[in-house]
Amino acid sequence: MNDSYTHFASVYDELMDDIPYDQYVELAEEAMGPLQGKRLLDIGCGTGLLSVKFAKKGAAVTGLDLSADMLAVASERASSLNLEISFIEQPMEKMDIPGTFDGAVIAIDSLNYVKEKEDVAQTFRKIYDLLVVGGVLLFDVHSTYKTDDVFMEAPFVFDNGRIAYIWQTEEGDEEHSVYSELAFFVRNESGMYRRFDEVHYQRTFDTYTYVEMLNEAGFTIERIFADWEDEPPHEESERIFFQVRK
Repeated sequence: MNDSYTHFASVYDELMDDIPYDQYVELAEEAMGPLQGKRLLDIGCGTGLLSVKFAKKGAAVTGLDLSADMLAVASERASSLNLEISFIEQPMEKMDIPGTFDGAVIAIDSLNYVKEKEDVAQTFRKIYDLLVVGGVLLFDVHSTYKTDDVFMEAPFVFDNGRIAYIWQTEEGDEEHSVYSELAFFVRNESGMYRRFDEVHYQRTFDTYTYVEMLNEAGFTIERIFADWEDEPPHEESERIFFQVRK
């Protein structure tokens, strides 16, 4: 991911306001029980929106992300709310964190920024080692239908009066991967627009490949569902969720 979120951090929250983060908290509670006192690892935490929600539920949260800019926003958010959250700048496939955790989440397709299959498998092994026996991992990824079909319907455009973007995509080098080129235009107080550009690369795998990697890491698969609903994935599902346990 590297510099993918360098400028994006400043507008990320506004662009992600349609994500049902509260529903992610509910999913975590369904899997782990009450979060009060639970040690929770938020992997790919970004600007800390979900980390804060977990902390407000009484969880002891550690947030991990590759982007220093995102973590700066996350740290400021937690401080402004007087929440003690530890934020660590590391790639998830190389995470080296002391202690153990009752649960871990990789939310909102963050795992899709890990493009090598072995690095995804390594991420699962790292998490397995960090979890207590009975600990839960909850994550979501893009479906292959989304990378191969939905994303290829670009260009996508957005304009809310303050932020506008043009989003172009093209097929990536590996199977089920996508390059995204985004041109952002952010309006300042004077009414002038500042432009910045981002390039993102994401890759996903089919459900069976994720299951295989999770099993090899030692996890027991408890639940696979799609698109925020308690229903199994189908051929046009766009977001696949996994709930697994050590």
